[in-house]
Amino acid sequence: MGCAGSTPAKGDENTKKLQKPKPWKHTQQMTRAQLKQMRDEFWDTAPHYGGQKEIWDALRAAAEADLDLAQAIVDSAGIIIPNADMTLCYDERGAKYELPKYVLSEPTNLIRDS
Repeated sequence: MGCAGSTPAKGDENTKKLQKPKPWKHTQQMTRAQLKQMRDEFWDTAPHYGGQKEIWDALRAAAEADLDLAQAIVDSAGIIIPNADMTLCYDERGAKYELPKYVLSEPTNLIRDS
């Protein structure tokens, strides 16, 4: 993986194959609508805390995609994933991007619509 001038060994050791995040539980039960609102608020404000907007856009697309497509997105954007669950990411310039679990998967205590 890499651009011209990058060393393959460095890229390979810092990039893992993506995996689904481990199951997690939110502090309070929430509905799907509440989860969507939390996610929207995170993605709307995340670029204001640093990093490149293009990388944030790629991370959002990857977070909302299936694993194979997500892997293709992060690879093509040059995103370095030291944690296979995408909770911690870096761009090629070394900027850090932290993603909360709630944007990557649903909590185990999500209230299902009936």
